[in-house]
Amino acid sequence: MSIKIIGTGAYVPEKVVTNDDLAKLVDTSDEWIMQRVGVSQRRVSVDETASDFAVKASLAAIKNAGIKPEELDLIIAASVSAENICPTVAGTVQKEIGATCPAFDINSACSGFLFALDTAVSFMARGTYENILVIGAERLSKIVDWTDRSTCVIFGDGAGAAVITKGEGYLGSKLFTQGDDSVIKIPSFGGTSPFYTAEKPAPYIFMDGQETFKFAVNKIVNDIKELVSKCGYTLDDIDHVVTHQANIRIIDYASKRLKLSKDKFFVNIEKYGNTSSASVPIALAELDASGKIKRGDLLVMSAFGGGLSSAACLIRW
Repeated sequence: MSIKIIGTGAYVPEKVVTNDDLAKLVDTSDEWIMQRVGVSQRRVSVDETASDFAVKASLAAIKNAGIKPEELDLIIAASVSAENICPTVAGTVQKEIGATCPAFDINSACSGFLFALDTAVSFMARGTYENILVIGAERLSKIVDWTDRSTCVIFGDGAGAAVITKGEGYLGSKLFTQGDDSVIKIPSFGGTSPFYTAEKPAPYIFMDGQETFKFAVNKIVNDIKELVSKCGYTLDDIDHVVTHQANIRIIDYASKRLKLSKDKFFVNIEKYGNTSSASVPIALAELDASGKIKRGDLLVMSAFGGGLSSAACLIRW
């Protein structure tokens, strides 16, 4: 039993923060950010949560799929920046859209949406699920240190979602985890226990930019090569590539090393920045809405992030 994607949706908050806006907060410039990251602006929440984003992206995906919320059999959400440990993002979505199915969250940082999608495929293989909603939703502005110019210029807020049903479109996947907190780390709130004496680091994103860059390029290239070959295709067969939107230079390097035309890579980082687990589903929804992807096209999605983790999947659209 495989799956096909029948609906996509995305949502980003209204507030636009440009590079010039950030230059008023930290020592940076539009030129510096564009050269090193490729981000021109990002969306930042004023009064909405990651769950709020998820609800709006989910409703768009459900409408696009042509189904009703009560027809969903399962909801899986990925997030590292939810406002609550519980209720979960998926649980909040379930309540707000009027679904009655089970719902739960997973966390694999920026790779989270593809981990969630692969989990949904496994549930679908049981044969008792008809429609599953998969979400990536982040309010990263909540966990960014806005005095750190090396990280605050990179990230943004938003959510993306996809509805999957039974079909024959999911050709294969590759998931990877290497437990390591030296390259990317997001500490949680340290608590106020008077008995805990260990260091309580600030709950903000830490990232070693150079090591992240090397890890990202290597994983995109190797994951896509191995997955496409394992599924019996060649890189020339690929029609579209949707990668995690973390840094335009990562995408450029991956394109060159894979010897794939940059035209095959969907890119929207300049508008939204790095939205972690929401990055791939937002890009997927925009690619779908553009009309550039057609039924029968071969699509590869790839992501990487904290954990360290990476994920890739090959889909016949």
